[in-house]
Amino acid sequence: AARTRRIRLITGAVIPAFNHPIKLAGELAMLDNISNGRLDAGFGRAFIPKEFDVFGVSMDESRTRFEEGIDIITRLWTEERVSYDGKFHRFCDVRLMPRPVQKPHPPIWIAAVATKESFVWAGQHGYHIMIVPFASNLELVRDLVQSYRDAWRERGHPPGAEQIQSSLHCYVAETHREAIEGFKRPVARYIEVFAEAVRSWAGQQSSQYAGYNKLVEAISALSAEKMIDSHTALVGTPDEVIEQLKFNRDLIGEHEPSMQINFGGIKEREAFRTLELFAQHVMPRFQRPGASETIKT
Repeated sequence: AARTRRIRLITGAVIPAFNHPIKLAGELAMLDNISNGRLDAGFGRAFIPKEFDVFGVSMDESRTRFEEGIDIITRLWTEERVSYDGKFHRFCDVRLMPRPVQKPHPPIWIAAVATKESFVWAGQHGYHIMIVPFASNLELVRDLVQSYRDAWRERGHPPGAEQIQSSLHCYVAETHREAIEGFKRPVARYIEVFAEAVRSWAGQQSSQYAGYNKLVEAISALSAEKMIDSHTALVGTPDEVIEQLKFNRDLIGEHEPSMQINFGGIKEREAFRTLELFAQHVMPRFQRPGASETIKT
């Protein structure tokens, strides 16, 4: 934030249920000031039962805490003095300093995976969304994104102003074989760690997370080959990655690939090679004059 001048920063994502919203509002406003107005604020509900247990928060309160937290944060960002009497937070006559540089406040992004209500809620409130295709299936992702776009328009927000960020592992090399072989080992470890993290879903049920008890099986069944075949990762030569991006754009419309280029155990030179090849050969194909697609890394 302090050492750069042009790149935008995004939190992906902070969790209101595990952090007091007044504290979050103050920290994020300060970050917007340090960066001179380059912050995008991403918020999530969280979804791992073990985390809720550790923080002593009921998963059944997840959505209410999430929505109340964002309501408090946006009010503190935009109103001179705020008093609040909610289900989980009560306070009187609070004035936030410093104020965010961006007016009325930094852009808000909502992390959403598989719950339709989250997509619709984000669209209704005019917030952008961050999605994780590899944790679901592309047909479901397509339908959820469409429900988000529909909700956005039905509430009267400007058509086409909505933004969708899609989290995709990315590994680019000069040859197909080098890309595939380089991707396999680190993503296998990534899947192993992710599967361990969601294992606390075994035997769990929550009305706030319909179908999430199937996450353990779905994540454990992932592999490098399945991610590539399902177009939920960008892996290959620059030309192959261009075609993979076009596939995703045709499926869900204009969006911003949020690329994971170092997802554990990747050497620095490999990560920079991916970034450089992507910048030199892929981005020019999607940043022609008049094109709306952008790439975030």
